[in-house]
Amino acid sequence: MPNHWHLVLRPNQAGEMSHFLRWITATHTMRYHAHYHTSGEGHVYQGRFKSFPIQDDGHFLTVCRYVERNACRAQLVLRAEDWRWGSLWRWLQPTEPAPCLFSPWPISRRSNWIERVNEPLTDKELAAIRRCAQRGTPHGDATWIESIVERLGL
Repeated sequence: MPNHWHLVLRPNQAGEMSHFLRWITATHTMRYHAHYHTSGEGHVYQGRFKSFPIQDDGHFLTVCRYVERNACRAQLVLRAEDWRWGSLWRWLQPTEPAPCLFSPWPISRRSNWIERVNEPLTDKELAAIRRCAQRGTPHGDATWIESIVERLGL
């Protein structure tokens, strides 16, 4: 995406995601300013990253569809797998390009995954994901949300 990016991350320990994203945004900011000779001219990122817990079921697949379909939604490509900077394009390569960037998903992709990604999300699916991102609330079914809110003290 020209002005933002999405990641679906699964940290192994509390605090790892914040540490990783602080490192990646700081490193990218330094490289950006060095490349464009703009050191000292302001921020590259507007604010802290947004995150929300996702249930490992169909909700996870919906979020992954949202992320992998993002370039289609923005009308940058006709099909999601054509976006060279996306995980779907990389996943479809005959061999894993170096460096290996992806870990196995917590659940399997469906057999018709590419076709599914290329289908637009419903208004309800889009609204649910955007609400979770804006508020930092968990994305899942009601029982799971209740348990994760209590477990994480949200």
